[in-house]
Amino acid sequence: MVAAVPWRLPAWLLGAVLGAALQLQQPVLWPGVVYGAVLVAACVVGGCARAASRRSRWGAHAATALAVGAGVLVMFALCGLRAVDYAAQGLAPALEGQDIRVTGVVAAMPQTNEVGTRIRVDVEAARLNGAPVTLPPRIDVAWYGGPFRDAAGTLDLQRPPPALKAGDRWALTVRLKAPHGLRNPHGFDYELWMWEQGVQATGYVRAGPKDEPPEFVTATWLHPVERARQSVRDAILERLAGDQDGSDPARTRVAGVVAALVTGDQRAIDRADWDVFRATGVAHLMSISGLHITLFAWLAALVVGALWRRSTRLCLAVPAPSAALAAGVVLAAAYALFSGWGVPAQRTVIMLAAIAVLQLSGRRWPWPQVWLWACAAVVVADPWALAQAGFWLSFVAVGILFATNSIAGSAYPTSARHHFYALIREQWVVTLALTPLTLLLFGQVSVVGFAANLVAIPWVTLVVTPLALGGVLWAPLWSLAALSLQPLAALLQWLALWPWAVVFLPAAPLWAGMLAVAGGALLATRLPWRLRLLAFPLLWPALWWQPVRPAAGQFELLAADIGQGNAVLVRTATHTLLYDAGPRFSRESDAGHRVLVPLLRALGERVDTLMLSHRDADHTGGAAAVLAQQSHAELVGSIEAENTLQALRPVQPCLAGQRWEWDGVAFEVLHPQPDDAAVRSVRPNALSCVLRITSAGPQGVSALLVGDIEAPQEQALLARGAALQADLLLVPHHGSKTSSSPAFLDAVQPRTALVQAGYRNRFVHPAPEVLQRYRLRDIKVVESSRCGAATWASAKPAAIGCERDAGRRYWQHQMVPRADSAGAMP
Repeated sequence: MVAAVPWRLPAWLLGAVLGAALQLQQPVLWPGVVYGAVLVAACVVGGCARAASRRSRWGAHAATALAVGAGVLVMFALCGLRAVDYAAQGLAPALEGQDIRVTGVVAAMPQTNEVGTRIRVDVEAARLNGAPVTLPPRIDVAWYGGPFRDAAGTLDLQRPPPALKAGDRWALTVRLKAPHGLRNPHGFDYELWMWEQGVQATGYVRAGPKDEPPEFVTATWLHPVERARQSVRDAILERLAGDQDGSDPARTRVAGVVAALVTGDQRAIDRADWDVFRATGVAHLMSISGLHITLFAWLAALVVGALWRRSTRLCLAVPAPSAALAAGVVLAAAYALFSGWGVPAQRTVIMLAAIAVLQLSGRRWPWPQVWLWACAAVVVADPWALAQAGFWLSFVAVGILFATNSIAGSAYPTSARHHFYALIREQWVVTLALTPLTLLLFGQVSVVGFAANLVAIPWVTLVVTPLALGGVLWAPLWSLAALSLQPLAALLQWLALWPWAVVFLPAAPLWAGMLAVAGGALLATRLPWRLRLLAFPLLWPALWWQPVRPAAGQFELLAADIGQGNAVLVRTATHTLLYDAGPRFSRESDAGHRVLVPLLRALGERVDTLMLSHRDADHTGGAAAVLAQQSHAELVGSIEAENTLQALRPVQPCLAGQRWEWDGVAFEVLHPQPDDAAVRSVRPNALSCVLRITSAGPQGVSALLVGDIEAPQEQALLARGAALQADLLLVPHHGSKTSSSPAFLDAVQPRTALVQAGYRNRFVHPAPEVLQRYRLRDIKVVESSRCGAATWASAKPAAIGCERDAGRRYWQHQMVPRADSAGAMP
């Protein structure tokens, strides 16, 4: 009889990781009974693997393969069952947009900005019109203060939110909707993030004069850790920023970094600071990271071990190394819990616990098996971590360090100087290995990241973070932490201003990215240079990748999913125009920074012209961010002279009669007339730039972009005999009742109409009666809320691509079809 195969356990672990990865590719979930059948099949395959292992050598190899298959089936089934159970708790579509009275407990420390406060609530009871209803266990709602326009268009003065605290029980009237994120190529998957957070409904508190007022019920003992985190965060901000008069803005801004290092509240950090941290490659250090938790575990183990050895009785009961190891993991878990128990913190604690279990059990596995054990432990606890960039960055870095540590450790003597050399080499190895992966995941490479991390890692880890944590016990240490951050912040700011400090490259396809990651890993090894030079052919496709552009004489449109607003990217063979720049969401967020700048970088676009149809914030909100990134872009639009955008770049007015040609594609402005802008009483919508784009050839295909023109402007265009016929129409004013008049639609005769409007927006765009006009004319209406980013090409005018249909996953929001032919909102 052949001995049991030693790699059978790693085979199961590998199968578990592969099974979770396979299940995450499902576009829709199967019924729970199907996953149950898969689980039964896994047991059968596992039994076959056990039986095969007792046979010949050939049977042992078969047993390994069967063990991998059994692991795949087990994890696939368990992950699917968890997803089915979680999805069943989602918000019923019939409850979206309803006024629901909710009683619940604030489950996390509130987040406050200039427009209001966002709170996470654990729902205890809910009633609709007095009748009980079932809501998801956890919801996220915003409590706005001041004027607020609701979904019916009514402007109410909302009661400002009080000082909310985690653990407080409140009775609130809320309007909810399913989590619905913006879907753009290479964009952030908001719906997956909410899925991992356990939040299945978002909305806002109804606190107007006609609403049942919010009512504080009682303070509870629930969520004591979150309450403590909130108290510490508020104390840090009050001490470091609350008493500032604005004369020292550097110290005021680092207050948010100190708060993030202690409590894990990343939103406390200013957006401009995040930009600097990303440009210099140190963003992973400026909140609770795996490195901080690992260091905390090591220090805790060191202290506990030293104290444990002082007691003979304790050492006889439990050896000091074992006690120190267990205490380090437990205290690290407590630190991670206090920091908000974010996904990176969870991942690190699980990894530490998995390795501690091996050591405490006396097992000495080879490093690949230890690495796989830790990886599988994380995936079993949270299968959806596989879809997070942080998972891959963490495990690739750890794997490379595992693979090179023993060689590096013996390559240098033990003197302090040579320890420093070893530290530099470790950082260089990680940089080589992670740069291609960072390029694949984020489309950028920090050229100064190696130098910045050499300074920032030891400084933040050994100086700033201990001082910040020590401030919990003695508050003056927070001031020292802030002072120690200021020179580092100045250094990072200086590095970020270097030319080519960060390089952005177009997003390469997955195959090219995987080759580049393999090339980076090969470069990081200590193999002979003849072998390591083979990495360069592997890196080449990703580094020199360029997206395919339209042929000469043709053009393509990409209508970005930016919520309630307009932003359309027009590409010809060698030129790019951006029509509008989307809305501003808050002081710290806009469509330019959140959507358009990452999209332009991922596509490798150099914008020649930014045309802003008119001055409304839902069309110009992201313009400043786009202009900052596209320094050569010409700015055109209906923007008044006193607009703040004029200070960034002179705005050339768009006027009827302007024409130009790019690569055989004709561009023509049809509106406004030169005299229109002189009338001060004219509404901004009436001055919207109307742009018609036509491909080359006698039967040229056209697109018509019209901004927010309304019926009077539509009639004026008809009266002037403007060339309006187009195959694609950007629906005027997002589908408002004031636009899309029947005569205008009869003149345009589009095949396809694009509506850029937010999901369940407060203006109820597109209006049902407007949709009915399009349907009566057999015009295909594509809504950004249902389609995500829409792509259309003049070469194939009958086809349109939707980002929500490409690479669909089961956690993404599935909108209910419209209830009737009139297009009433469900």
